[in-house]
Amino acid sequence: MSRGFRTTALPAFITSTLLTAGCASTGIPNTTAAGPPSVDRPDGFCEADYSEIMIPVRGSFADGEIVRDYYTGRTATVHNGQVIMAPGPDSEGLILLEAAGENTGRFTWAGATVYFAVTDRFANGTTTNDLNYGRKSDDKDEIGTFHGGDFIGLTQRLDYLQRLGVNALWITPPFEQIHGWVGGGDQGDFRHYGYHGYYALDFTVPDANFGTREEFRTLVQEAHNRGIRVVMDVVMNHPGYSTLQDMQEFDFGSLFEGFEKHLPDQWSHWQPESWENLHAYHAFIDYDHPDWRRWWGKDWVRAGIADYDTPPNASIDELRGSLAFLPDFKTEATDSVELPVFLQNKESSRTTSLQNATVREYLITWLTDWVREFGVDGFRVDTAKHVEPEAWAELKLRAQEALEEFRARHPKAPLPAEEFWMVAEVFPHSVEKSVYFDAGFDAVINFDLQEKAATGARCLSAMEPVFADYAGTLNGTDPFNVLSYISSHDTNLFSRIAGNDLTLQKQAAGALLLTPGAVQIFYGDESARRFGPTGSDPHQGTRSDMNWSAIESGAVSGMLDHWRKLGQFRARHPAIGAGTHNLISQQPYVFSRHHGEDRVVIAFGRK
Repeated sequence: MSRGFRTTALPAFITSTLLTAGCASTGIPNTTAAGPPSVDRPDGFCEADYSEIMIPVRGSFADGEIVRDYYTGRTATVHNGQVIMAPGPDSEGLILLEAAGENTGRFTWAGATVYFAVTDRFANGTTTNDLNYGRKSDDKDEIGTFHGGDFIGLTQRLDYLQRLGVNALWITPPFEQIHGWVGGGDQGDFRHYGYHGYYALDFTVPDANFGTREEFRTLVQEAHNRGIRVVMDVVMNHPGYSTLQDMQEFDFGSLFEGFEKHLPDQWSHWQPESWENLHAYHAFIDYDHPDWRRWWGKDWVRAGIADYDTPPNASIDELRGSLAFLPDFKTEATDSVELPVFLQNKESSRTTSLQNATVREYLITWLTDWVREFGVDGFRVDTAKHVEPEAWAELKLRAQEALEEFRARHPKAPLPAEEFWMVAEVFPHSVEKSVYFDAGFDAVINFDLQEKAATGARCLSAMEPVFADYAGTLNGTDPFNVLSYISSHDTNLFSRIAGNDLTLQKQAAGALLLTPGAVQIFYGDESARRFGPTGSDPHQGTRSDMNWSAIESGAVSGMLDHWRKLGQFRARHPAIGAGTHNLISQQPYVFSRHHGEDRVVIAFGRK
């Protein structure tokens, strides 16, 4: 029997995996496969007016009060409830009014600016950790390989984030990932490693490609020294896939008898034949062999192999189904479990056996130890709707306890703050107060803004219905919080939506950073980072390398300076995210935001 058609012997879930394995964007549909939607500039585009405009400010600033345009530093005295000012030459028509000499407001998560960085793709602080565990580059497009980003690189760029007005840094999961690769995309046309952090092997130690425990500790400490909170991405729905390399290294699973002769000494170096793709290695593997008990084991996950339970598709059962055919943790199980065999034998692991612990209790212990040890400020929770709400409520409780233990050991540290913060990824959640807020979550990611911001980038005044709706809903009588974005690793980049138009990407800063609630900048939103090589998985291109060369050469300095101005203004004024919104004028477009003693008036001059 030739290697070209052995897939007929595989379990159904494995043959399906040949079409979908390797996608880190679990549970979120393909929104980029048809190519980038484009923003047609002539359609709805309004041109900024830089001449003097009369700005009504009554209700925010009193007559005789001196106000300052934060963008230019110019001041004016309020007379008859108004001031006259001209926008700065690079402001895209914006005037950002605040009380001159007034202290800035206190941080609130409702007005947070969260910077989301895929650690591996953001900044390479040292090349000494670029290749570990036998991983290799593919010497092609490097779509799914590790690129070298690490904790040191993040630490070195904290001043850059501070200048952007960022007050929270969300990083992808830092845990040790599967060592090997799976076939990437529908066509198995690239090697897909766990560079993004969502294919965990060992939750208790950092991946060596990202750095060491002490380097992670330094990252958190240095972020806190700059007033930046650290939000760590966590996963409780699934671990990573099995791979040839991990099977060989940790001695779990089995090949079909005699098939080892078709593999090189290092199994992960296998190359497909000309008629095969990178999914074809599954044909070597005996998924019914009893040695799969040496992997996670049937008590830990549903995986449809050997004596493991077979999970339904997540579209049929959201809680017990499998996402992208990943092993599904049995977080609902009430029976105690033993530590998986491969972790018992893994010398570098910090796992220990817990007495009478369930799967959920093990996972929560592993995750909250990062809070207890390093003082992490919050969790961004992956695939939240695919784990029972009780698990999230327990995670929040235990994380809060761990935070209090850390604070007790570091009583003089300004951060982390007293309250642990958790935000959920629930596709396609929008601006609504859902049941997730009863399960320990302080916020939910808002998938609603990306499309609306594309309109707002053409003309800021088009955002008025969004601003009014969001502020009224989020900051009204029953307040709650969402985290809104214009780019995501699981949907699309705004640069691609904008057709790489620098003007639209510059103007998108206003649409995002003036939006009520917490907002997320995806790394490179501020610097026109472009969509990268993607193969047959359309989400991979959203995780291209940060474009430091464009920043350092000055090629995007005008755009970046604009984002910095707006980001710093937002950081100074919690009213922008947490305040009430009041439309003052349609033409010129003028609105105010108030939150306690904090007040701002924002004007947009347009022709």
